[in-house]
Amino acid sequence: MAMLVGALRFRLRLPESGSLKEKRHVVKSVAARLQNEFKVTAAEVGDQDSWQIAEMGVACVGNEARHVEEVMARAATYVERNWPELEMLDLETETLQAF
Repeated sequence: MAMLVGALRFRLRLPESGSLKEKRHVVKSVAARLQNEFKVTAAEVGDQDSWQIAEMGVACVGNEARHVEEVMARAATYVERNWPELEMLDLETETLQAF
């Protein structure tokens, strides 16, 4: 049986963020809600010094490609629906076979 890893990377614009502290509050909230809702790992992975741009990564492990891809798609949609004030600038997904 194969172990698959789904990876989702997205960049968000936070137009109302006026400081790194405000940005990190939003990023931590998004990451925590994704982790709770989808049982994935989520973290800020880039643009850490930008006040209004956040690059985040989400990872999921499973044994069926369809399930892993569905979780990644649902996670991206969840961010767009629950944080309409944030603009999704870029989105990439990939499913890799680990073993």
